[in-house]
Amino acid sequence: MNPNVDDYIGRIKQWQKEAALLRTILLDCGLTEEYKWRVPCYTFNGSNIVLFGNFKEFCTLSFFKGVLLNDAKGILVSPGENSQSVKMARFTSLQDIVDLEATLKAYIYEAIEVEKAGIKIDKPKSKNLEFPEELLQKFEEDKAFKIAFEALTPGRQRAYNLHFTGAKQSATRLSRIEKYTDRIMNGIGINDCVCGHTKRKPTCDGSHKYL
Repeated sequence: MNPNVDDYIGRIKQWQKEAALLRTILLDCGLTEEYKWRVPCYTFNGSNIVLFGNFKEFCTLSFFKGVLLNDAKGILVSPGENSQSVKMARFTSLQDIVDLEATLKAYIYEAIEVEKAGIKIDKPKSKNLEFPEELLQKFEEDKAFKIAFEALTPGRQRAYNLHFTGAKQSATRLSRIEKYTDRIMNGIGINDCVCGHTKRKPTCDGSHKYL
């Protein structure tokens, strides 16, 4: 049991009982308890398996390779529309977890087997993206920004591009690019949070909405 996780559970304002029970379930399955991205993370032989998330309206278990799980009970959802690998289970009460304990253990064991088998997720490459003129202009004006953007994973590049091109007005596109410049410079994706999409440690205000 990682002492950092003790501190984490003691600090959160809600879902303490739920976190404690999920912790017991995860440790019962033989996972190693670590503390990454300021949240509890559970690994197998050094590979990330599942992450605990604490939100205002629910708490979660996020499976790093959730898209590879069978999800026979249909309890897993995507954390965002552009998520290519992570799937999460959401809980709004302690009873939710109690009722699903056997199912959760089955999912965890399946996730471990996926990792043992070395199965990889084939993610589509974000090649030939049509960037908006405003973003291309930003590349020309700020070479460091261009390098940082190109260093992002294909999925992160695609997610940002979808957000930028989703604005109808040029002024809005420019505003969005400026708003996310710092995150891009720090290698952080637009949807990155406690689901483990980034190896960095972005600043979080506690509700997992970045400052």
